[in-house]
Amino acid sequence: MEKNKYSAQELSEFRQIIMDKVSKAREEYDMLQETVSENKTSSSESGAIKVDDSAEVAERETLSELATRQLKFIQNLEAALQRIDNGTYGVCRATGRLIDKERLKLVPHTTHSVEAKQRRG
Repeated sequence: MEKNKYSAQELSEFRQIIMDKVSKAREEYDMLQETVSENKTSSSESGAIKVDDSAEVAERETLSELATRQLKFIQNLEAALQRIDNGTYGVCRATGRLIDKERLKLVPHTTHSVEAKQRRG
């Protein structure tokens, strides 16, 4: 018989993996935010219009995009923690079967099995 949910011990393992990833992701997000803020401050303090202003603007936009992606990653990880709490973690939304444990270790915030992901294209 195929099991339809992970054990409390397995969920505890996944929780730890996710918490570690959240911690690292928050550190990276904070560093990106700090860098964006520093860039804004240094460019506004200089006052003079420089030839490379467009390069600074492009860099700030890139850093902002990275920060936005990082925030979305954190939100996805936090949603995975909620699924652990409500008992739905590790169940594929498309097939209703358990997502492979190795996939969850690599992509702990996923809600789809490899099979479902391949079907979606």
